[in-house]
Amino acid sequence: MKKTLQEIAAMINGEVVGDKDIVVTGVCGIKEAQEGDITFIANSRYLSLMNHTKASAIITSKDVKQAPKPIIRTDNPSIAFAKMVSLLAPNEVKRPKGIHPTAVVGDKVKVGRNVAIGPHVVIEDNVEIKENTILYAGAYVGHHTRIGKDCLIYPYVIIRERIVIGNRVVIHGGTVIGSDGFGFSTVMGVHRRIPQIGNVIIEDDVEIGANVTIDRARFDKTLIKKGTKIDNLVQIAHNVIIGEHSIIVAQSGISGSTTIGKNVTLAGQSGVIGHITIGDNAVVAAQAGVTKSIPPKSCVSGYPAQPHRMAKRINACVQNLPEFYKRIKALEEELEKLKACKEEKHK
Repeated sequence: MKKTLQEIAAMINGEVVGDKDIVVTGVCGIKEAQEGDITFIANSRYLSLMNHTKASAIITSKDVKQAPKPIIRTDNPSIAFAKMVSLLAPNEVKRPKGIHPTAVVGDKVKVGRNVAIGPHVVIEDNVEIKENTILYAGAYVGHHTRIGKDCLIYPYVIIRERIVIGNRVVIHGGTVIGSDGFGFSTVMGVHRRIPQIGNVIIEDDVEIGANVTIDRARFDKTLIKKGTKIDNLVQIAHNVIIGEHSIIVAQSGISGSTTIGKNVTLAGQSGVIGHITIGDNAVVAAQAGVTKSIPPKSCVSGYPAQPHRMAKRINACVQNLPEFYKRIKALEEELEKLKACKEEKHK
C-alpha cells in the first residue's frame, strides 16, 4: 500500500490534523509500528503511547485535539482502522470455488449460486446450502441441515444433523455444532444415556471461534441469537439460549437450560450453572462462577459470583488472612498470659 494521509482519511471518513501529504506504506500496532506505518489508539488510557511510537500517523477518536504526530480523527478508531486495513492490505488468501472433485455430496442436496465446497468435505442427504457460502476442506454437514447465505465454514468444522444456520455466520476450525447434550440418568449405579433429539439454531451474523462445542437440545432447541460472538474453546450445553449481540469469551462454560439475555458479556473462563437466567446487559467477570440468576445490567465476579464491589471487598479480606492469623495468634497468646496471671493471683 502507498497512500497519503488525506487519501486514507477520505476512505474512513476521518479528519486529518497535521501534514495531510505524509505517505503511508504500512499498518501496524502502536508499539510495533515503524516509520511509514499508520496505527491507531482506541482507548484513552493509551494516549501516552503517541509520544513513543515510531509510526508516521495515528488514527484516533474525535476527543483527541492534538498530538505529536499527524492524526486522523474518527468516530470509532477501531472500526476505522479495520476498514482501512480491509481496503488497503493485500489479501493473498484464495478461497475455494465450485465443488471440489474429492467432496462427497449426498442425495437431494440443494446448493445455491456461487457456493464453494472444498476438498474432502462431506455433505449428507437432504442438506440445503444457500448462495455464496463457502465450506473449507474437511468440513462435515449432517442430514437435513440448513445453512444460509454468505457463510464461512472453516476446515474440520462438524455440523451435525438437523442444524439450522442463518446468514453471514462464520464458524472457525474444529468447532462441533449439534453434538449430543450431556444427558444421563443413573440407575443402580449405571449411567443410562438420555436421548437428545432436539437441534441447534444459529441466527444471522453470529461468529463462532475455533474448537467451540454447542450441544443439541434434549427436546426443543439450543439457540444462539443474531449478532452474538463466541470466542475459542467455549462449551455451550443443551437447551441454552443466548440473546442477541452477546459476547462469550474463551474457555467459558454454560450449563444446560440456562438463558442468557442480550448484550451480555461472559469474560474468559467464566462458568454458569444450569437452569438460571442472566439478564440483559449483564457482565460476568473472568473466572467467575455463577450459581444463581443475575438481574439485568449487573456486574458480578468471584466464586460464587457476587456483585463486583462486594466480591472485591471479600477478596481484599482474603488477601489479609495471613496478617489476621498473626494478629489473632498474638491475641490468643496474650489472653493465655492474662489467664495465667489471674490464676496466680487466686492461689
